[in-house]
Amino acid sequence: MNWSMYTADRHTHLKIVVVGLCAALLIAVIGISARELNLDVDIMTSQGPSAYKAGAPVVFTSRDGSTVIR
Repeated sequence: MNWSMYTADRHTHLKIVVVGLCAALLIAVIGISARELNLDVDIMTSQGPSAYKAGAPVVFTSRDGSTVIR
């Protein structure tokens, strides 16, 4: 068994390169297929503009009796 990259033989290096290429290919295929997958949901048309209005000011009283308005 080759435990060091410096003393590894050609076959071990080839296995490492092949595993890396397979992983990169798998990630690329998953990314492309996820991008091309359309579930008939368009983000721009499915969500309308949302506006939030500020409410009335709230008055809090702390334990020491002081009043805080937010």
